[in-house]
Amino acid sequence: MTSVRGYFHPKTATGASSLIPSPPWRYSGDLLTVEYRTDPARVRELLPEPLELAAEDPGAVALIWADWQSCAASGQELLDPVLAQYKEAFVVVRCTYGGQTYTRCVYIWVDKDFAIARGLHQGYPKKFGSLHQTRPHPYGPAPRIEAGARFGATLAAADRRLAQAIVTLREPSQTNGFVNGHPMAHHRWLPSIEKGGGLALDELVESGAASFEGGQPWVGDAELELFQAPTEELARLEIHEPIAAYYQQVGVVWDGGRLLESNTSGAQ
Repeated sequence: MTSVRGYFHPKTATGASSLIPSPPWRYSGDLLTVEYRTDPARVRELLPEPLELAAEDPGAVALIWADWQSCAASGQELLDPVLAQYKEAFVVVRCTYGGQTYTRCVYIWVDKDFAIARGLHQGYPKKFGSLHQTRPHPYGPAPRIEAGARFGATLAAADRRLAQAIVTLREPSQTNGFVNGHPMAHHRWLPSIEKGGGLALDELVESGAASFEGGQPWVGDAELELFQAPTEELARLEIHEPIAAYYQQVGVVWDGGRLLESNTSGAQ
């Protein structure tokens, strides 16, 4: 019998064409985080059952830009950078399940297909976008990571700008913010191939870093703007009150999650 290999599509005789390798997946990245408060009702409408609003600060939102280099355990993608480097911008809120506080990614845009495939596996609602952020550098005109440094970031999708920010660092911080500081609670959904068949896959999963290391976080202030677009709803999470902005360089390993609930009989 013929067998095919690969962690993800396309599966072939050798497995070399698979869009993503098997975990663990390793990441090095620069994170630019902007936290603000919105109407808690706008957060609530993005939380499917059985998730509920966080009891404390339920309208808190974080919009995070990330400039990543990623690889599998071997690290070989780092030597072929087109397979390692990508950028993303994602929006997270907090929620509760079973008495525990979780972070949930409600929107996310990336600029590489392999990042979308990983997101499908992990339960992230990834879409293609155009992302850019200022990179620090110790020489020339680029900002250093220091007081007064200014970083810009933009997000666009389908030729429309969705968000832009300018972050000015103020001082070292004890944290990199609080909204993205919990395990993730995500859904993995796949409609049945049969019309009217509901969901073939309907899982609520917990996901988080298997290991984490990070440089000194910095806190500062942000000028953040959100824009309307025909096929995006980020602007519904309108800015009511700024909280803070942060910058940190991190290293993360992801190596699987945990099933919280499974229901394959529910309707779409």
